[in-house]
Amino acid sequence: MIELKYNSDGLIPAIVQDHYTKKVLMLAYMNAESLDISIKEGFTCFYSRSRQELWRKGETSGNKQQIVSIRTDCDCDTLLIDVIKSGPACHTGSESCFFNDIVESDDEQFSYENLYKMLVGRKVEKKEGSYTTYLFEKGIDKILKKVGEECTEVIIAAKGGDKEETVFEIADLIYHITVMMIEQGITIDEVTAELAKRHIVDHKVKQEKMQ
Repeated sequence: MIELKYNSDGLIPAIVQDHYTKKVLMLAYMNAESLDISIKEGFTCFYSRSRQELWRKGETSGNKQQIVSIRTDCDCDTLLIDVIKSGPACHTGSESCFFNDIVESDDEQFSYENLYKMLVGRKVEKKEGSYTTYLFEKGIDKILKKVGEECTEVIIAAKGGDKEETVFEIADLIYHITVMMIEQGITIDEVTAELAKRHIVDHKVKQEKMQ
């Protein structure tokens, strides 16, 4: 049994991160009681240092955090909690509480999440000369036509055995599918959650076959 090291106030910091993206969502504090509640209920419960009372995340906002795992660091004085979130983590409505840059990199690392956000921006801001904006302005029929065309291009490239060309066409397809998702109001979290369900089902089926 791991013995956690609480501070002099009986608290331990808890870093909460998104289970799927591993993005840090927030930092809060737990005491022994709130940790016990979190484990038993399966949703995060913290201790408010300002109000000096327990609080269940999402109790009033509905933005609950379902716990996937709880780990501790090497010194056993900090918790890392993986969660599946049902809404923004921050009271401001932001996905994460960490959005104020002190030092900002000029070379932002590419991620699918950043691509999604950029494409959303093209739909909202309608940047002149943008191909993405053009697709949004033409509407769902044009977007679906492009998705169909890119599907065909992927098949042709893969059938031809050209790996480099296939990768190129897959990237085109993913881009157009992402535009379609945004047009239809489909989020990355929704697709990821669906894939997670299938993983669980597949795992259970495999277990049943082995028994």
